[in-house]
Amino acid sequence: MIFYIGIHVLFLAWIIINRLFLPSLPKRPELTAEPLVSVLVPMRNEERNVATLIKSLKHSTYQHVEFILLNDQSTDGTQLALEREIAGDPRFTIMMGKKLPEDWVGKVHACHQLQQDASGDYLLFVDADVRFRPKAIEQSLALLQRKKAHLLTGFPAFDVSPFLSKLLVPMQHFVVLFHLPIFLANYTKFKAATAANGMWMLFETTSYREIGGHAAVYDSLVEDVHIARKVKEHDFRVVLANITSSVKCRMYDTNAEVWEGFLKNSYAGIGRSPIMAIILILFYGIFYILPPFLAVYGIFNGLYIWIVPYVLTVAQRWYIDMVTNQRWYLSFLIPLQAFAMLAVLTQSMRKSIKKQAYSWKGRHYS
Repeated sequence: MIFYIGIHVLFLAWIIINRLFLPSLPKRPELTAEPLVSVLVPMRNEERNVATLIKSLKHSTYQHVEFILLNDQSTDGTQLALEREIAGDPRFTIMMGKKLPEDWVGKVHACHQLQQDASGDYLLFVDADVRFRPKAIEQSLALLQRKKAHLLTGFPAFDVSPFLSKLLVPMQHFVVLFHLPIFLANYTKFKAATAANGMWMLFETTSYREIGGHAAVYDSLVEDVHIARKVKEHDFRVVLANITSSVKCRMYDTNAEVWEGFLKNSYAGIGRSPIMAIILILFYGIFYILPPFLAVYGIFNGLYIWIVPYVLTVAQRWYIDMVTNQRWYLSFLIPLQAFAMLAVLTQSMRKSIKKQAYSWKGRHYS
């Protein structure tokens, strides 16, 4: 038991040290110039997000900006909502998405079309369900310039309403701060140490087009990570930042959406490797699902030291939630969060092995 506790202490220490290499957006951004930034938003069946998205865009304090939104063949009221909320604001352009080519992933094709109409020196790709503070664009640009990087990306703070969302969505921050050596991600061109989030990706335009843009990853379900690797392949710099102070996202409104959303990315995110999947199942089973059972056993048998591993897993989760502006009480759910993550990974792997398609927003991907 002492050895098991010692491992969890090391895990906590590693997370705290690793976080030191994750820069945060500057509270008071300083820019020597104001280059044109093209904010590009792919939208498919996003009627419910239009009003709050446009509000965030309109309230941005960065002045030298253009907003280009692509209606990706939506079947709901996205187009009418866009026209109503934009109300003739000249900074906005609405594009109508073209038919999805064979083998392309929908979002990747939408981003590819958006960049073709962009004039900016920088391209900021934003998901439709993202909300951000007025200074978020200039904060991101200032950090990108300060770090002399060509791509800045990050994971927002998450608004988690459905129960399954409370379990799975915040684990994205945990996976990054626990599994990714952030020093290697931010200070080297080592491709394996790369994380990115398509919800918020700010590219320097020249380097983006030099790597081939989104067309270079046209068939990827995890296009954000793969395009970030392309940036590194071309000897450009990627910066993963903590953007949670200024950027927020409500990814899903129903448990079914949560399940389908994670299902399409979970197995693909580990390179469709069954060996890696087995390793993760064993690792999280032993270190994050087992501790509450040990704690219960210890309580009923007077072995109170057996409670310590669960306390340490909660401490790890709590620290990450504190750093990333998540609700602190979710940290007590870490065993259920780990179980849910493994459940979706197992189902995602099963579908891949059986050659069953993943579904998202009316489209199907292999």
